[in-house]
Amino acid sequence: MILIKKVYDNFIYSPPKTSLNTVYQDNDLIVVEKPSGLLSTPGRLPEHRDSVLTRCQEEFSHIQLVHRLDMATSGLLILAMNKAAERSLKTQFSNRTVKKVYFAEVNGVMQNNFGQINEPLICDWPNRPKQKICYKYGKPSITNFEVIKRFDKTSLVKLTPITGRSHQLRVHMMSIGHPILGDRFYSQDQNAQDMHLHAFSLDFCHPLTQKKIKVVSSCPFHKNFCIND
Repeated sequence: MILIKKVYDNFIYSPPKTSLNTVYQDNDLIVVEKPSGLLSTPGRLPEHRDSVLTRCQEEFSHIQLVHRLDMATSGLLILAMNKAAERSLKTQFSNRTVKKVYFAEVNGVMQNNFGQINEPLICDWPNRPKQKICYKYGKPSITNFEVIKRFDKTSLVKLTPITGRSHQLRVHMMSIGHPILGDRFYSQDQNAQDMHLHAFSLDFCHPLTQKKIKVVSSCPFHKNFCIND
């Protein structure tokens, strides 16, 4: 318990007050942009109640979150307006048929233009919610990466997770020596106020019509940089 407490010793939940931006909406689902620093779902403590879910439920009382993002991660989240939509969308995520693309700014100038990281992950139990690489007990975890732009001391990369483990992108980028800028858990460099990891696009099937839907978001830490998926 002492080690677990250390992870949260300096944690004060101060979520951004900006309103959520709706990217897509119909009678069955809503896609919103979550800012960095806001929880996806409410925590156990009353002071951790503010979240994407609770904000959306103020307008749509029966709405439910379909998947989650880490508090420090920004980007697209899907919420279901009814039980049928919730079941269908959760099944798509469970079956890995939803295509997810993230953008991250990482420390260091990456040498390889493309690559794949295949490192098994498991919860670092004494230090949870941190995760770690474990070749004996870890679950298979795969991330594809592509360098989009190189700067003097950092690189902008496109990350496509094949699996969806907790903290997968964060641990994988750390494992190759390029932790994500502003990552309070896995990076020594704390120059960035927010973590530079953004859920940029989602491809999925509409839960009712089965029509293909693609939603795209702007990258908050490179707003003036045009990114084409």
